[in-house]
Amino acid sequence: MTVLSYVNPTADSPWGTYLSQVDRVTPYLGSLSRWAESLKRPKRALIVDVPIELDDGTVAHHEGYRVQHSLSRGPGKGGVRYHPDVTLEEVMALSAWMSIKNAAVNLPFGGAKGGIRVDPKKLSIKELERLTRRYTSEIGIIIGPQQDIPAPDVNTNAQVMAWMMDTYSMNTGSTSTGVVTGKPIHLGGSLGRVKATGRGVFVTGREAARRIGLELDGARVAVQGFGNVGSSAAELFGQAGAKIVAAQDHTGTIVNGRGFDLSQLIPHVRDTGGVAGFVGAEAAADEDFWDLPCEILIPAALEGQITADRARRIQAKLVLEGANGPTVPSADDILAERNILVVPDVICNAGGVTVSYFEWVQDFSSFFWTEDEINVRLDKIMIGALKKIWDTADRHQITLRTATFAVACERILTARQERGLYP
Repeated sequence: MTVLSYVNPTADSPWGTYLSQVDRVTPYLGSLSRWAESLKRPKRALIVDVPIELDDGTVAHHEGYRVQHSLSRGPGKGGVRYHPDVTLEEVMALSAWMSIKNAAVNLPFGGAKGGIRVDPKKLSIKELERLTRRYTSEIGIIIGPQQDIPAPDVNTNAQVMAWMMDTYSMNTGSTSTGVVTGKPIHLGGSLGRVKATGRGVFVTGREAARRIGLELDGARVAVQGFGNVGSSAAELFGQAGAKIVAAQDHTGTIVNGRGFDLSQLIPHVRDTGGVAGFVGAEAAADEDFWDLPCEILIPAALEGQITADRARRIQAKLVLEGANGPTVPSADDILAERNILVVPDVICNAGGVTVSYFEWVQDFSSFFWTEDEINVRLDKIMIGALKKIWDTADRHQITLRTATFAVACERILTARQERGLYP
């Protein structure tokens, strides 16, 4: 394992998980493997102090990060998360997965990611704005429409992106809509962006179900994480005839073997902040979620959720990774042995960054597409990318995850090789 002095990964930690995924793909890279070490070292990692004045007049300090893993194929692209448990190692891993994800769907971006160690629920709206603006100013030296383009992630949204865009624009002296994606529509945002990640999960899930002969009509679906991604995917699976029989988030776990009424559950989550207390379901113990009978499991919360122990208990035939890094490497092996198909995060949830790419392109041209045009283009890219990955998996007899890495790393390292080393 490559040793970097500034992180201490374990086998199942985010960066440790990523490193083992790179090690698994190296035998399939041929002559490009001489460049594989560059995949294990982020190009640039910035740690910043984010001081803000709170509403009561005191000053609070928060750690902020922006990591650019690879810029060989284009400017950095990746979200910003606000979470009390954010670490440099986590942001490094997320930026590396963005490199893989962007290359897997052949977008002209490298991978980047950002984060602040903060619980945003404890901040007022004004404090949140001050935090966002200060963070943007601190990382402003490495972001830009042609350098690195942030986007929403855990606990950030269109409003946070609007503040980031405005702060960057104020500091550069001109309105720069292309510096972030996931913005409000009125500020150069794209139609279809909010539900794009969930839509990608559905499209890749539908194609995978077809491959293994799983009928979506009547299929039981369990969703972990009922935020933007999980709820959007649930909605689309529901429209295809599937039944959402279990949901779990930070507030608790709910089950209903006949399926939830999503027209009631989604507003309930929006109004109360979580699935707990929903009248159309029964509460269950959180750990029991992994034992529930279902055909499709969608982990759409945080990384490291499917451990080896949980992988032995999962009853689904298909796992669709809506979150980044939800399955640890030891669990991956167990799921493969149990013949449970995993559509990996680096292709499954790539719908969000694909529509972010559309938004970036629209901002540059100041010409905007309809939502139907965006969905058609998204579906075409996702289906085409998954087909190439599946062909690679079949050819080498490897998992979809290793195949996705093989396709993506070949593209990244070919660009690295052709650019050469400067100076």
